[in-house]
Amino acid sequence: MDGMEGTNVEGSNVKETGVSRREMLGVAGKTTAAVGLGLAAGAYNILPVHAEPISRPRRVGANDKLNIALIGCGGMGTQNLREFLKKPEITVSTLCDVDESHFATANKLVTDKYGKAPTLVGDYRKVLDQKDIDAVVIATPDHWHCLVLVHAVEAGKDAYCEKPISHDITEAKAMAAAVAHHKKVVQVGTWQRSTAEFVSAVEFIRSGKLGKVVIARAYKTDPTNCGVHQVAPVPKGFDYDMWCGPAPMVPFVPEHTHYKWRWFHNYGNGMTGDWGVHMMDIALLAMSKDTDMVMPSEVAGFGGMLSNPGDDRQWVDTQMVMMKFKEPEFLLHWQTGKRPLDQAGPSGEGTQFITDNGTTLTVWRGGWRVQDPKGEDMPRSYAKPVSDHWQNFIDCVKTREQPRSNLASMAQTTIVCHLGNAAVFAGETIRFDKSKMDIVGKAGKNTLSYAREYRKGYKLPVYRA
Repeated sequence: MDGMEGTNVEGSNVKETGVSRREMLGVAGKTTAAVGLGLAAGAYNILPVHAEPISRPRRVGANDKLNIALIGCGGMGTQNLREFLKKPEITVSTLCDVDESHFATANKLVTDKYGKAPTLVGDYRKVLDQKDIDAVVIATPDHWHCLVLVHAVEAGKDAYCEKPISHDITEAKAMAAAVAHHKKVVQVGTWQRSTAEFVSAVEFIRSGKLGKVVIARAYKTDPTNCGVHQVAPVPKGFDYDMWCGPAPMVPFVPEHTHYKWRWFHNYGNGMTGDWGVHMMDIALLAMSKDTDMVMPSEVAGFGGMLSNPGDDRQWVDTQMVMMKFKEPEFLLHWQTGKRPLDQAGPSGEGTQFITDNGTTLTVWRGGWRVQDPKGEDMPRSYAKPVSDHWQNFIDCVKTREQPRSNLASMAQTTIVCHLGNAAVFAGETIRFDKSKMDIVGKAGKNTLSYAREYRKGYKLPVYRA
């Protein structure tokens, strides 16, 4: 993005219905649930997994094209762009990024598709000011997801937002409150909810065919080595101040920004946030009933820099977390490290369910299997095919139904990932109260993964009851 006026504005000009985006929108209206939130009166502390169909100020007909803008044109942004460009129901008119070097590939894709170059901007607020844009694709680094999404729904836009939705628990709850208040359609980029193997595995477990699950395991290898790097001049065309946004301004190290920002506390949440939100999400979905998303009551974990001592990265490279659930009663084990577990997928990922008699179901990207206690394969059946993740978003924007990875349910999955990190930082068992949707007691409340103050000039949007 080009230079952003007003990044140091305090955002204190609060209006009854919210603060102007041009004043760096941070504190919002007063009619939704607080950071504990919910949709129904008297249920402010519940994150709804599914809500009623939502209203829209401008009704988009079944044959109307949706005008979409992409905010963040890096790796995931370009991947999402490729998928949306396959859809005849949409047109992409605007691209936005703080780094001008990111425009080349995305600009060519759009120009080749439509025979016309898109508008290129560096300030996402200029995108949100365009009244002809129906929806935005948010593919910024994680530490920007909250502000961009909340400002987007305040501007009347639906959104496809990359995962994990938030940098911490407080942001996840604020985002869910804002989306519920503004009644927007938001699809999170956890596309495993739309692929045959994961849909089938979840359906199989929910049907009771596997039996009583007592242990779930989710895992992903972490081969990343960030190396050791030095401070360097900010390259021309890269608005580093805007890239940092609400995160602390620290000296620029190129290798700590694009892609590898995931391994630094200011911007990402390590492998637990990056992939845990995929693999643990499948465990949570399978163990939930209807719209009542399961949440843990106790979380303990350990981790450290065991494989890459001396590396620049700040998030641990080896981590094990154990979570206790009460309804239904089971344990969830999350693990990340160098070596994949048995039956891991192509990227060393998987989710496994173990029953009280030793029957197992294991699912990974590209396949799934059911085995009896002796390890012999058992019959399994595939669920009915569903539309792909991007088509599901487009369809829901038009029908106003909730998408598969709706913001409310993904806020809960993201919170579970944050709890795993919080437990590692706390060094002791932390307790979680689902009715409050918050950590209770002192343990885990002051960790980096739980909350972080925004940089001066940026305010966390909070919707109050």
